[in-house]
Amino acid sequence: MNKIKIKLSILFLFFSSFIFAQSDTLKILTSAECGPCKKKIEKELSFEKGVRKVTVDLDTKIATVVYLKDKTNVDKIRVAISKIGYNADAVPADKKAYDRLPDCCKKDGMK
Repeated sequence: MNKIKIKLSILFLFFSSFIFAQSDTLKILTSAECGPCKKKIEKELSFEKGVRKVTVDLDTKIATVVYLKDKTNVDKIRVAISKIGYNADAVPADKKAYDRLPDCCKKDGMK
């Protein structure tokens, strides 16, 4: 029984280190203004291929994204945020998506 536990533990460590080694963390300046902005970006961006974790800090307007480098890239993540309706670094928000946002999310306006 102990041998099985040891083998499973080694196997788990091997696969978790393999996945971790391929991931990267990215910080993107967004135009997020409020709680609904935070929730929308975190929820919708988490459905993007290769994105593993998203957190938005409203004080700094920074979205921290953990992603798999072999599944997506920085430019695709910025475009995905834009298509949600928010600026992403130098990538402006998609106009149609921005227009659908609630008024509380439009304080910065379009670039």
